[in-house]
Amino acid sequence: MKESKTEEVKARYSKEELEEFRQIILNKLAKANEDLILLTEAYTNHSDADTNDTSPTFKVLEEGQQVLSKEENSRLAARQHRFITNLENALVRIENGTYGICRETGKLISKERLRAVPHATLSIEAKMNQRRKNINN
Repeated sequence: MKESKTEEVKARYSKEELEEFRQIILNKLAKANEDLILLTEAYTNHSDADTNDTSPTFKVLEEGQQVLSKEENSRLAARQHRFITNLENALVRIENGTYGICRETGKLISKERLRAVPHATLSIEAKMNQRRKNINN
């Protein structure tokens, strides 16, 4: 309870707090990059050592499923790339002193939110307001 009152009053996180968030981001970034490599290999077939290129072309259904799977992996890879970019941007915000500050309200984003979504740029309050606006439009 005391911590949340302190967070409302202070304008920025301390160096120690920022270091905690940096470590969370770096860990997520390492995992995200590994996942991106796997997804990219899945839709580019760089890791295939089978006979896909010599298989008969009359297997239309199987080929259709393979194409859909490649397209899905491609979409997942693009999404993963955006996630990595967002994490990298969060590291930049740590460096320039704007990390953890809501871009809508100017208040600190809660530690709990940043631990769960370390690349967040909106507080829960601002995110809820944004969703309400989207629903009403």
